[in-house]
Amino acid sequence: MSILTRTVFGLFRLKKFGYLGFLSGLLWLLWLLPVEAKELRIAILKGTNLVKVGSSTPAIVKDGSGRKIGELTPMDGISATANGKGVALKQLKSSQLTIEPTENGVVWINDRWYRGRTRLIRQESGVTALNLVDLEEYLYSVVGAESIPSWPLEALKAQAVAARTYALYKIAKSANRYYDLDTTTKTQVYKGLNSEALSTHEAVNSTVGEVITYNGQIILSVFHSSSGGHTENVEDIWSSPLPYLRGVVDYDQFAPVFQWTKTFTANQLSQAIGGIGTIRSFIPERTTPHGRIVTMKVVGTGGSKRVNGTQLREALDLRSTLFSVANVNGIFQVNGRGYGHGIGLSQWGTYSLAEQGISYDQILTHYYQNSSLSPLTALESTPSLSAKSGE
Repeated sequence: MSILTRTVFGLFRLKKFGYLGFLSGLLWLLWLLPVEAKELRIAILKGTNLVKVGSSTPAIVKDGSGRKIGELTPMDGISATANGKGVALKQLKSSQLTIEPTENGVVWINDRWYRGRTRLIRQESGVTALNLVDLEEYLYSVVGAESIPSWPLEALKAQAVAARTYALYKIAKSANRYYDLDTTTKTQVYKGLNSEALSTHEAVNSTVGEVITYNGQIILSVFHSSSGGHTENVEDIWSSPLPYLRGVVDYDQFAPVFQWTKTFTANQLSQAIGGIGTIRSFIPERTTPHGRIVTMKVVGTGGSKRVNGTQLREALDLRSTLFSVANVNGIFQVNGRGYGHGIGLSQWGTYSLAEQGISYDQILTHYYQNSSLSPLTALESTPSLSAKSGE
């Protein structure tokens, strides 16, 4: 029986993992393309009591020194737990364990399949599960999770280059000894094989090794969903100015999140903000040149407080800080535009430009002003951190 046949046969036994309906994974197993790039450490779960792991093919289990201490049967879900100062997979125990599938297999972590390997480490009182995955293979998933696979190829290529650049920038600046990135919008959304598509493979493969640079250094290539008409200068939202993160006209007018409204009662606002009694009004104190809230004075029956725009967005679960508040007969209506921080590349703007036939390199140099596209192999220096990242 061939490797592929054995793998396909095994996928029909996924109920061992408590996960049915993953037939789409069969297609992606045909696309396990060998590429040479940096291996990333992605935190899938952090400090959990138990994590289910496995492999689509026979897998080798190694201890913290890299010594083989056991094997895993294909398609067999096993629970990893904390053990003393280390972790355990049934009788296999070590300070850390690494699962390496053979025969181009993929690994199972919690509820999804991932390329690469699995590393299990002890953190605090629980287990942290890492996916050790090649950079380009990681991007197959990120492009599909951050964009929409049916979007024009040039939009997906722009996302691939931005995501590759961002990952490498974060790795160079990571102070975490255990992992480089996680799977959330705080870094980049990563869903393993679930978010891959033929189009995301094409976008990554056709831009392999390309990164965005400024003066020969990899940039902080942050991106967001929609700016609401105009992106922002980085220093107006975060801290230090950067010559490539400048505000530019966006082309996101057709984004489903371009305009939005959310309503609250005074009681709901008082519970969310707290400390000043019943909320009466919102007074913008400082805004960016394009209208985003930097600080807001919130007035209540028990006093007032100054609230940071980002904190207010989080407290009220708003899509962005580009909003105004109106009090209509005791009902507060929040009218806003865009989704995200509004800095760097706008994903819906990228979609619109690609629909108009604009190439991915032109899209990238529009949203990242004064930047260039460079092959990774040509870079001789590492980036310098001069602004914080965030969603």
